[in-house]
Amino acid sequence: MTEVKTLAKPQKKWLVFYTKSRAEKATYKNLLKFGFQAYLPLQKVLRQWSDRKKKVDVPLFNSYIFVHDLEANIAEILKIPGITWNIRHNGRPAFLREQELATIKRFIESGLTIEIDTVEDLEKGDQVKIIDGPLRGAIGYLSGEYNDKKFTIEIESIDQVMKVSVDKRLLRKLS
Repeated sequence: MTEVKTLAKPQKKWLVFYTKSRAEKATYKNLLKFGFQAYLPLQKVLRQWSDRKKKVDVPLFNSYIFVHDLEANIAEILKIPGITWNIRHNGRPAFLREQELATIKRFIESGLTIEIDTVEDLEKGDQVKIIDGPLRGAIGYLSGEYNDKKFTIEIESIDQVMKVSVDKRLLRKLS
C-alpha cells in the first residue's frame, strides 16, 4: 500500500506592511481598490487647532497596515502605492495572529485612548541592529534620541562613522 501525501493548502494570514509616513489611509484605500482585504486600526483622538477642537480618526500604529493574503502575494502587495516594505520577524514575513487582531479590535471598540510604544526599551549607548528596511542587518550604537520617535545610530566601518536616523521600531538591542 502506498502512502499519498497531501500538501497543505497555503493559508491567508494578516501580513504586516510598512507604509509611507502619514499615508496609511490613502494606502488602505489603494489596497481596497486593487481588491485586497486590508485592516487599518483607527482610533478617535481630540485634536486642537487654533480656532477649534475636533475628534479625528488616526492610525493606531503609525505607518503600519495589515493585509489578509498569502505570503506568496507579498511581491504584488509591495506594488500598491503607499506600501514601502513588508515587516519581517526572525527572517520571515511578520503576521498578526487572529487572537491579536481580536484584541486590537476590542481595545479600539472600548473607546479609550490607547498609547502605542515598542516593547523594547532602548537607551543611548546601546548596541543595536537594524531589523528591517534598506539598512537591515547594520549594527551600530545609539548616539542620541531624535524627535521622540527616531534615534541616531553610529555605524562603524572602515574607520569611519556614519550617522542615520532610523525609526526605533526597526531597532533591536543586542546583548
